[in-house]
Amino acid sequence: MGMLSLAIWTPIAFGIVLLALGRDEQAQTVRWLSLVGAVISFLVTLPLYAGFKLDTADMQFVEKASWIERFNVNYHLGVDGISLWLIILTAFINVVVIIAGWEVITRKVNQYMAAFLILSGLMIGVFSALDGLLFYVFFEATLIPMYLIIGIWGGPNKIYAAFKFFLYTLLGSLLTLIALIFLYIQSGGSFDIATWHELPLSATAQNFLFFAFFAAFAVKVPMWPVHTWLPDVHVEAPTGGSAVLAAIMLKLGAYGFLRFSMPIAPDAAHEWGTFMIVLSLVAVIYVGLVAMVQQDMKKLVAYSSVAHMGFVTLGFFIFNPLGVSGGLVQMIAHGFVSAGMFLSIGVLYDRVHSREISSYGGVVNTMPKFAAFALLFAMANCGLPGTAGFVGEWMVILGAVKFDFVVGMLAASALIFGAAYTLWMFKRVYLGPVTNDDVKELTDINAREFTVMALLAIAVLYMGLYPKPFTDVMEVSVANLLEHVAASKLP
Repeated sequence: MGMLSLAIWTPIAFGIVLLALGRDEQAQTVRWLSLVGAVISFLVTLPLYAGFKLDTADMQFVEKASWIERFNVNYHLGVDGISLWLIILTAFINVVVIIAGWEVITRKVNQYMAAFLILSGLMIGVFSALDGLLFYVFFEATLIPMYLIIGIWGGPNKIYAAFKFFLYTLLGSLLTLIALIFLYIQSGGSFDIATWHELPLSATAQNFLFFAFFAAFAVKVPMWPVHTWLPDVHVEAPTGGSAVLAAIMLKLGAYGFLRFSMPIAPDAAHEWGTFMIVLSLVAVIYVGLVAMVQQDMKKLVAYSSVAHMGFVTLGFFIFNPLGVSGGLVQMIAHGFVSAGMFLSIGVLYDRVHSREISSYGGVVNTMPKFAAFALLFAMANCGLPGTAGFVGEWMVILGAVKFDFVVGMLAASALIFGAAYTLWMFKRVYLGPVTNDDVKELTDINAREFTVMALLAIAVLYMGLYPKPFTDVMEVSVANLLEHVAASKLP
């Protein structure tokens, strides 16, 4: 097994072992085993960074074995500067989520932990797959554990939310399957994604492929106007589910644009670039305004995720190195920050069992340590310099200004909305005098919660203060992608 296979199958193997353990009487053993599995799965991804060559855009750590010979389908894996950090981020967030659910989950503990471990392996599979059908299998398989996480451990309307999540994302993906079959036929019977990148496709074919991929990836990101499933799902999902959904699953769609839409249909991507920029700006500005009027903390952060992902798609479709690299950096930063925001809400919810902003007030008086972490994540969500949230947004705005000053100005205005809704929520929940007995009886975070918050806080500050390891990895791959997209693929 190569390094990528280890990164994919280690968490899945641990997840299967946990499912076999069964009963809740063994809950403590299950928790420790799941933590060991998550930590080993994270450590397995680190040699990918250590051994990564920065001076080439070629796929690295490549593995290839025949899978379904009759249809020329291969188990083909590889990683480049675009996918490397997304794999490491997935494994890292998995560790954090396992620790976060330690005491909170008391029933079906083995199934809960197993679902997250298996989901982590499947998502790493999406970021590693170089075979179109293998990518599709991993992409669709991620729905199953997340559907179960929402449907079993979610809130009062969990079944409705789980169905909405499943149907939205599945319906979008069916068009993508048709696109993959079309490419398979066009390429003379190959599912190799790199082969598809070189196909000379007519304008009509490119337009069809662009929108077939758009159907799946735009729903997953989610872009406006197909974002309406996300707030409902976040509100009902357990805290760990929300953290993984925001931190990693939304990135699967954005990654799909870079791996499929842009390089396979470059002429269509340029032709519809303005359309994508408009949708991204609507997400950034309009959805930011929608976030301002939310009374539920989870809904507010869910809409905030849509706005932040709008920066990602904006960066991709302005077709310059600053924009695309900025979009990638924003994906990773949003992973750390959104996980921190949702897990902070989870800490309060575990104590008070309310997500309404009005149920709180003056939390800083009873939970000073926790309030300090919450402030850091809030500031990162606003895009404060020195935090991870700033780097990607700043790069995208600079790239947008280079592309078109008005686009850059509109994107920058969104930072004001982001600061407004985040600080407004922070002020009402944490600052001022204690407003009710629930808040008066709160106890500060314990060692387990402190560990979760500290891990994310270190990641947010490290990336904000020293983004070089992140940007260096993606530089050559982004330049190669843009060079490829600039060349017409019309026959």
